[in-house]
Amino acid sequence: MCGICGIYSYNRKIYDYSLINKMLTKLEHRGPDHEGVLHLEKISLGHRRLSIIDLSEKSNQPMQDKANGINLVFNGAIYNYPELRQQLIAKGHSFFSHGDTEVILRAYQEWGQDCVKHFDGMFAFAIWDEARQQLFLARDRLGIKPLYYTTHNQQFIFASTLTALLVNNVNTDIDPISLHYQFSLHAVIPAPNTIINSIKKLSPGHSLTIKSDGQQILKPYWQLNYLHDDDKKNWSEDDWQTAVEEQLNLAVKKRMTIADVPVGVLLSGGLDSSLLVALLKNQGIENLHTFSIGFSDIGEEKGSEFEFSDQVVEQYKTNHQKIIIPNEDVMTRLPEAIQNMSEPMFGQDAVAFYLLSEQVAKQVKVVQSGQGADELFAGYFWYPQMQKASGTDVNKFAPFYVDREHNEYLQSVQPKYQQSDYTSEYLERYFQQLPDNRSFLSKALHLDITTLIVDDPVKRVDNMTMAWGLEARVPFLDHHLVELVMQMPSKYKVGSMGLKHMLKKISRGKIPDSIIDRPKGYFPMPALKYVRGGFLDMMKDTLQSQACINRGIYDRSYVQRLIDEPEAPENMTRLQGSKLWHMALLELWFQTHLKN
Repeated sequence: MCGICGIYSYNRKIYDYSLINKMLTKLEHRGPDHEGVLHLEKISLGHRRLSIIDLSEKSNQPMQDKANGINLVFNGAIYNYPELRQQLIAKGHSFFSHGDTEVILRAYQEWGQDCVKHFDGMFAFAIWDEARQQLFLARDRLGIKPLYYTTHNQQFIFASTLTALLVNNVNTDIDPISLHYQFSLHAVIPAPNTIINSIKKLSPGHSLTIKSDGQQILKPYWQLNYLHDDDKKNWSEDDWQTAVEEQLNLAVKKRMTIADVPVGVLLSGGLDSSLLVALLKNQGIENLHTFSIGFSDIGEEKGSEFEFSDQVVEQYKTNHQKIIIPNEDVMTRLPEAIQNMSEPMFGQDAVAFYLLSEQVAKQVKVVQSGQGADELFAGYFWYPQMQKASGTDVNKFAPFYVDREHNEYLQSVQPKYQQSDYTSEYLERYFQQLPDNRSFLSKALHLDITTLIVDDPVKRVDNMTMAWGLEARVPFLDHHLVELVMQMPSKYKVGSMGLKHMLKKISRGKIPDSIIDRPKGYFPMPALKYVRGGFLDMMKDTLQSQACINRGIYDRSYVQRLIDEPEAPENMTRLQGSKLWHMALLELWFQTHLKN
């Protein structure tokens, strides 16, 4: 897990090498263990390393194969690198290191751009091919690792974070399409868009080649197939349970064993993370480190789920640490969390993950986390509501997920941004490209897994853990597991046990029934759930500041309406988010990262 960046000057030599150093400064938190820079005639590559696999200096980056003119910077983890290494040795390749980085280098040498199809893991990497005078970039299938890029002054520039690209003085005009997504699609801005018009992000499961004339060739190498497999059409529920449990065990095991440092688990007390602990302990993992976070209660609103995580700790005797954060620390530390947001993130648990990761990083370098289980196994309350709705796929989805109807969005922004209903148009395009011979639930989960989760919880966890040099691994987003579960009939996802039917069946007997049968919980953050006191004052100050007024995004009367009644039902989103918090967070992000 690391931070990468680079500048490819395809029409001239590079004269300003300082820009790489400025980007690396922005990426330092992602890789505190080593900094490396490579300057060639037309390209500069930079790398900040978090040492997880092969801790020796031989796996430092940028990594070069001078004989073949191949140069690499890589962020992530390739879980099948030992097997690939043996395959490549059998084909005549030799290795000077023992990690996964050099496996990417040799795989490219052997298979060219098709190498990416061989990798099982989470990754974003860039390879400069000197012989072909071209840059090749790729991002993992499910977008677990980020990769942003821009074109500026006849240069192609990339980095692990959007904010690192801003040091290049790129145009920072706001993209009106992305602004609509930000406020309507639950803060999800699907790739390739970002809130900054000149900056893009590489789509999951895609590669991008930059030719010597600056031409960009974008190509998908993987697409999620959710059609029924004929070989499985006669499978019983028990058959599906056996297959899913076997694949989940494999996903958990490789994320524990493919590391040369200890690996812990973020234990929330919910079904997903509790099951991870159970599977790991049942695989014989000793001295497993687990971590839980809690906040102060507000009235009857509990600030922790320790009563549930404690039960798992007691059953499996993990090496457990409870982290308790006073509510006043949430607002005090909020600016730091925003500083580490590569894109604006509305989810209130971003601050919680930031504060949790700070403490966890003092104990371990790698953790497993339960992100992806709700989207894969249908764990959210809105799925049954969508299934009961009538009309088109968009008509079923939007009323239970979209934060603002288009008419309200038009009321909330200045005339400059009062444009088309981009969110509805995006959803319509997405559902139209899916085959009709699957249930609506399967289609909604397809959208969740490939798009919505990528640019909401997964991005949030990557940003907030990497802010402290902590690698988060997400076994529920193992692409083999995802491909299997997406083919499973919907009746085994929402069944007799309700939401997450199959996952509950797998969990029965492994973790306490009280955790399996409880209503789904959400990261408890009472201080941000209720917009009151100091938080309300902070949001008022932000939205009434001269900087916000000068930015000219928000309609002032709409802002005032939210300030006057922040907790009114109409001022909360369908997913119970604060519309006032959304507007304040976006403005705080702009004030933190943009010069004007």
